Amino acid sequence: MNERRHDTASDTWEERIQEFWRTADLEDRSGAIEHMQRLVAERAPDDPDARFEMGGAYDSCGYEEQAAAEYAAARAHGLQGARLAQLNIQQGSTLRNIGLVDEAVTMLRATEPDPSIGDARAVFLALALRDAGQPDEALRVAIEALIPHLPRYQRSAAAYARALTEPGDEGESPNR
Repeated sequence: MNERRHDTASDTWEERIQEFWRTADLEDRSGAIEHMQRLVAERAPDDPDARFEMGGAYDSCGYEEQAAAEYAAARAHGLQGARLAQLNIQQGSTLRNIGLVDEAVTMLRATEPDPSIGDARAVFLALALRDAGQPDEALRVAIEALIPHLPRYQRSAAAYARALTEPGDEGESPNR
C-alpha cells in the first residue's frame, strides 16, 4: 500500500481518515485493514467513530462478519450525526449480504434522511426488499426515489409506483 507519511501535529485524525478513503488500495485487503487498524488504534477502544471506520474498512475489503461486529460496536457506543446515517446504510447492506435480510429491511426503513447519504437509503432498501421476496415494493421504493429528479411525469410516476403495492390503483393511467 502506498502511504504518505503524516505529520500528526498538523493532520487531524479526521483528515487522515479522509485521506485513507481517498487513497486506500482496497484490492490490497490486508494492507488496507492494517492501515485502518493503525488509525483506529489512536482512539479509545470504545470510540464509536473509530469502530465505524474500522467496520467500513472491513466491509470495503469483503470481511462482512467483522464489519457487522464493528458496526454493532459503533452503534452500542453511541455513534451520532452523519456517521450514524452512513452506518445505517452500511450495516443494512452488510446484514443483507450475510443473509439477515429482514433485519436489513427493518434497519433501512427506519433510517432517517441525512445529506450525507442522499438517496442511498432507497437504493439499499430496494435491494434488501428484492432479496426479501418483495420485488414490487423494491421497485416502488426505487421509483419513488427517482421522482424528485424527474423534470416531468412526477405525478404519473408516483401513481404507477403506488399501483405496484396498493390494491385498486392498477386501473389508473395518469399522463402527467
